[in-house]
Amino acid sequence: MNIIVTKDYKELSKKACQYIEEQVKKKPDSVLGLATGSTPLGTYQELVDGYRSGFVDYQGVYSLNLDEYVGLDKNHPQSYHFFMNRHLFHSINIDPDHTYIPNGKASGLAYECERYEQLIEEIGPPDLQLLGIGQNGHIGFNEPETSFDSETHIIDLSDSTREANARFFNSIEEVPHQAVTMGIKSILKSKKIVLLASGEEKAEAIKRLLKGEQDESFPASALNKHDHVTLIVDEPAYKQAKL
Repeated sequence: MNIIVTKDYKELSKKACQYIEEQVKKKPDSVLGLATGSTPLGTYQELVDGYRSGFVDYQGVYSLNLDEYVGLDKNHPQSYHFFMNRHLFHSINIDPDHTYIPNGKASGLAYECERYEQLIEEIGPPDLQLLGIGQNGHIGFNEPETSFDSETHIIDLSDSTREANARFFNSIEEVPHQAVTMGIKSILKSKKIVLLASGEEKAEAIKRLLKGEQDESFPASALNKHDHVTLIVDEPAYKQAKL
């Protein structure tokens, strides 16, 4: 695992942006695996700024998002469709027909999982997959004890994950109990993975990740099986790993 330690979140976002921009400039029809949540927000803003300055062209790029809440329409302000449009897609020249996110309102969720896994095979796998990490080690919405052999599936969200995401909703009661997520096996198909971690609340997770063990009780530890992972971590999240 390649480790890049940055001074703060802003520098982390710039470094992650640089990795993505270099990938797209090297391969204009790159497939990008994208994540949601608060951690990649700075990265997406940097990408938008770079696009507006004429630095990168996204017209040939394809994207595959990790996950989506079950039960939220794509126009719901807390859906990941809405998130991606608001924070990235509507501000760059990516073709909307080249952007793929699971459908959390699909009438047949089992079929939707199969359909999305097939998309990963047909369009991808991602040349570069962007990931965040949960305090409990989840990647995508793969909670502890998710099989490392899992492909796209429906996951029951843990109480800690729902509590962490409640800040985006009016109350925790509004946070969905399930999500459609790429599985761990799906994620590991990616050619390169860039994992972002910022803030003291992620320090314990990073410390455990860097022990190098592989344990399904800590989903992110599956990344230790992959040959091309870059961890971009700021000082607050990295400090305990140095002890």
